[in-house]
Amino acid sequence: MNTNSLITRVVKGIAVAFAAVVILVSNPLTSQANGGGINNKKASLTDEQVSVKYQGTSDNNIVFKVEFENPTAEKFWLIIKNDNGDVVYHQQFTDAHFSKSVFFQNTDSEIHPTFVIRNGNNEIVRQFAVNRTLTENTVVTRL
Repeated sequence: MNTNSLITRVVKGIAVAFAAVVILVSNPLTSQANGGGINNKKASLTDEQVSVKYQGTSDNNIVFKVEFENPTAEKFWLIIKNDNGDVVYHQQFTDAHFSKSVFFQNTDSEIHPTFVIRNGNNEIVRQFAVNRTLTENTVVTRL
């Protein structure tokens, strides 16, 4: 075997290996330079995406409807806190069009529920004060 052809093969092999290493190393750098690739698709929360509305009463319960438009379908948490700030509900979801009815027992006292939608470091908070007022009507008719 000719030593020149052996040297040529070794040099070509080293050049090919070097080119492969350059391509493999530069590819992640290119994707990071273009915005980080797939991992950068996380959207920040906006007020318009979250809706918490009082729906009324049902079977001696106060009903709220929580809706969240989550177009990227990334995971988020619905957290509900009571008057003292204690977490009474904490659940993770990935729905793109989330909708949930939340029921609170109708009591004689005032309640202050807090609803939190959180994804990553972003959160939207909605707070309410619920007062129960009873109205009495008296009707007098002449006999």
